[in-house]
Amino acid sequence: MAVLDWRGPDRGLALTGPGVKLRPPRITDYSAWSELRMRSREFLQPWEPVWPSDDLTKSAFRRRLAAYSRDIDLDQAYPLFIFRAKDEALLGGITLSNVRRGVAQMASVGYWIGQPHARKGHMLAAVRTIAPFAFQRLGLHRLEAACIPENTPSRELLLKAGFRLEGEARAYLKINGVWRDHLLFGMLAGDILPPS
Repeated sequence: MAVLDWRGPDRGLALTGPGVKLRPPRITDYSAWSELRMRSREFLQPWEPVWPSDDLTKSAFRRRLAAYSRDIDLDQAYPLFIFRAKDEALLGGITLSNVRRGVAQMASVGYWIGQPHARKGHMLAAVRTIAPFAFQRLGLHRLEAACIPENTPSRELLLKAGFRLEGEARAYLKINGVWRDHLLFGMLAGDILPPS
């Protein structure tokens, strides 16, 4: 299990990168999060699982935070919100999930970005910030990511961040209510690219 300093509200997980700050979500983020997700709903739904009917409620957000806290405590996942460094505006989220230890030493990377902030380099900065955290602080050996073949922006982002296309998985994840094939990407600790 990773050894982290859990003192303070961000549990030792506040990260900074080029133009972005990453940290665990807080209850005070609820309004900004729910507004951004609602404004971006049509933009996000083609790439995400079906949202529960109460997904944007404060009670659902509280349950989400409790699950996040448990996942961090158990070294199973590290969910972080992405903020623009200059004004602390919430941009989206990025998560290291399915953390595996033992012989695997790996995790999956998933992310979302609000529509107003898409294609502006924020997510690339976030991926480039979380990768060194995963390899150096958590001691992982490998990161994985997946995207639907027609999600060209995500595919380009992963390649630019240093991931390599490794193959395709049939009916890999249920996206927007349908089992979808996904392209699979991998990155090893030695693959981290310097910021461009």
